[in-house]
Amino acid sequence: MKNERLVLALAAVFAGMTVLMVALAAAFRDPVPLFVALPFGAATYFFWYHATGRVATGIYERVERQARSNSNASTDGGRGGFGAGPREDWTPPGGEDRWERVRGASRTARGGRRAYDGRSGSATGGPDAGSGPSPAEARRVLGVGPDADESAVRRAYRERVKETHPDTEDGDEDAFKRVNAAYERLSD
Repeated sequence: MKNERLVLALAAVFAGMTVLMVALAAAFRDPVPLFVALPFGAATYFFWYHATGRVATGIYERVERQARSNSNASTDGGRGGFGAGPREDWTPPGGEDRWERVRGASRTARGGRRAYDGRSGSATGGPDAGSGPSPAEARRVLGVGPDADESAVRRAYRERVKETHPDTEDGDEDAFKRVNAAYERLSD
């Protein structure tokens, strides 16, 4: 989070106000400052909760769950939403390291992909050796040569997705699935 120091400073100020109000209530034996201290205490908690990144983590975990369910729906014959395919170029707020510490999931060293995403059969996040297209077939589906680098594969994938996505006028769901499988094979 960009302003976490500022938010933590605000939390400290509100915590100080809470302590002051509780001290005043104890010193004067008056319950009114306790009622004033309650909103300060609640504000302190919410500022701290936000500054530690738990709000953003909760939001992004829900986004990831929704993306997985959309992706699973598209691979199970249902209709996944647009963009249900790979998102390797996405970086969560706070960077990969912070996101991984909060989520507790392990990622491979290359590309920031999940170690196991539940859809593929291998522990490396890629397809099994026996499932999906071969690297040569994947290159043919995406229309790239054997010497294509990762950025060329990504560009070709995006172009093919635009052509084959089921939500487009000339879209073909089976071709879209083949394009996704080819990209997964070549990006591993």
